[in-house]
Amino acid sequence: MRSIERGAELLVAAARDAESVADAFRAASVRLRRLVPFDAAVWLTTDPVTGLPTAPTLTHGLEGRELGHTDCMRFWEREFLVEDANLYRDLGRADVPAAGLRLATGDHPARSARFRDVLRPWGFTDELRVVLRVDGHPWGAVALMRDEGRPAFDARDVALVARLSAPLAAAIRDHAQPPAPGGPEVPGPGLVLFAPGGELVSVNDEARHWLEELVLLDGDAPRHGTPLPLPLVAASTVVRARAIAEDRDHGVARARAHSPRWGGWIACHATCLRGADGTPGEIALVIGPATAAEVAPLFTQAYGLTPREREITELIARGVGTAEIAATLHLSTHTVRDYVKAIFEKVGVSSRGELVATLFAEHHAPLHTAPERVA
Repeated sequence: MRSIERGAELLVAAARDAESVADAFRAASVRLRRLVPFDAAVWLTTDPVTGLPTAPTLTHGLEGRELGHTDCMRFWEREFLVEDANLYRDLGRADVPAAGLRLATGDHPARSARFRDVLRPWGFTDELRVVLRVDGHPWGAVALMRDEGRPAFDARDVALVARLSAPLAAAIRDHAQPPAPGGPEVPGPGLVLFAPGGELVSVNDEARHWLEELVLLDGDAPRHGTPLPLPLVAASTVVRARAIAEDRDHGVARARAHSPRWGGWIACHATCLRGADGTPGEIALVIGPATAAEVAPLFTQAYGLTPREREITELIARGVGTAEIAATLHLSTHTVRDYVKAIFEKVGVSSRGELVATLFAEHHAPLHTAPERVA
């Protein structure tokens, strides 16, 4: 027993001392396998607000039986739309944030749709899940699997990974914090100027830096007649700015993209300048790191959700029921139901599961399923 406790302490220390979340996952997975033997594992970070999966992701033992992008999306849709044992959203709110599938189903795992559709076809006989949470927020999730012919996870296994939930979540949270002062710096916003016909007129050094970051998203990005590659997200923002001006409308074209190398969000703002006679002229593109205020309301802006509706959407994503939402936000249950109805109408869904699936597909999946975000 003492050796197990010592092993758990070393596991947490290795995760805490790692240089990144991905390295923390690697270190923890190797050590956890000695304490709770498993044949395959999936480690992933989660959005601490919604509990939905993001990145990075680490997999062990799934070689030859990994899902493709489409199958991965189907797996998560099943997670959101099908009631099942040990769903991540339920474990994230349970008194004990870990559970074994055979234990939860009374040793009848075939009662679980996930077992029938995913685990058994992959050759697994049991699954142990744990949500890594601290201070009430989920920062990660882990699924451990055992092959057919192996014993099921027992109560001691569950208790051990449950005890690791908070310290591992704290390690992920600490790694996810912005760099401390004196750490790696990134340049501020840059400016690119285009002629009315789309030809590049000028670009400053800061803009070159951010364009190079975004080129990684496109691979070998087309140059669009410019002496440097113009990433698709930047090009489309410029075209949109021209379209706004030609429609004699006022406004700025905006787009955001996640940088695979830097790891943050990049914002593109383009506006069409006008000549003295009011005709569309040069197009100015400002590109640089997105602020938190620009990233947070992506889903909100897409569907016109109010700040209160967004709060309720985030609580729904974490599996919070109507009564608890009402208590949390100091509203009546009737008012909460009215908000939920309005959210459903705006997003075009008819259930909480569909809402969460849509939230994942449009706000979290681009990070979670991107190959470069897999450790």
